[in-house]
Amino acid sequence: AMGSLLAMVLLGLGLVAAVFHLGKPSYFFTRAWRGITQWRTSWLSRELMALPAFMGLVFFYGVAHYAQLTQPLFVIKGQIPVDPTLLLGVVGALMSIVLYVCTAMIYASLRFLQEWHSPLTVTNFILFGLASGFTLAAAFSAWSGVRLVGFFGTWAVIFTVLAAITRGFSMYRNGRIKHKSTLRSAIGVRHTNIRQKSMGFMGGSFNTREFFHGASEGTLAFVKLFFMLMVFVVPVGLLAASNALESANLPILAFCVQYVGLMAERWYFFAEAKHPQNLYYQSVA
Repeated sequence: AMGSLLAMVLLGLGLVAAVFHLGKPSYFFTRAWRGITQWRTSWLSRELMALPAFMGLVFFYGVAHYAQLTQPLFVIKGQIPVDPTLLLGVVGALMSIVLYVCTAMIYASLRFLQEWHSPLTVTNFILFGLASGFTLAAAFSAWSGVRLVGFFGTWAVIFTVLAAITRGFSMYRNGRIKHKSTLRSAIGVRHTNIRQKSMGFMGGSFNTREFFHGASEGTLAFVKLFFMLMVFVVPVGLLAASNALESANLPILAFCVQYVGLMAERWYFFAEAKHPQNLYYQSVA
């Protein structure tokens, strides 16, 4: 029940972040329902449906445990007792994967952003979610004294390693993309010697602020190295050490480190995508 409460708090914070991410947060309460109506074509609409559904399942899963609704409804092959918490847990776990896919497809479905338009984007969203989730479960088990730290920690390491492999593949792929959009295709001129002299906005604009990070190559390289260490290397080392030393504090530290690293990874994920519109807005003069 406490684990479910923690999950609900994090999901609620995600929902709050989504609201204030909008240009006008007040629109969320008056117009958000319209977004759901586009579920046939929009992955964002599907995410808006999957998130509340997942939150509902987590809530009822926690309530079922708190109410001790653990009496078996039936037994499978005389060995596996099935109670309400197990049913809610299995359906909730499946819904979490659905939520990962819906969120990832918001980016993977954008054909004009070649860095995102790849099955690796969906794979990475799922593995990052599983890795950080199991790390948090290990940390929470260590904090609450539940003897499942080794189980959750082992799976956290497995999913973190898998996430490192797939993220490495995506960065390797993205570094070798031959972009379809060029200065020539952007302005419809086939001349081979084209240089941009002005972006057209001397004081900046929505286009120059919202679609480009403005960071230097050195900053990008630093953030890349930082998140690779904080998301993959350090948490795996801390979880391995906690298993060897039987420490209750190291899994908590591993989660905190990985969480900070994942925020840096998300920033790099957005900075990594080269938006075609930036072909128009590369330099001021």
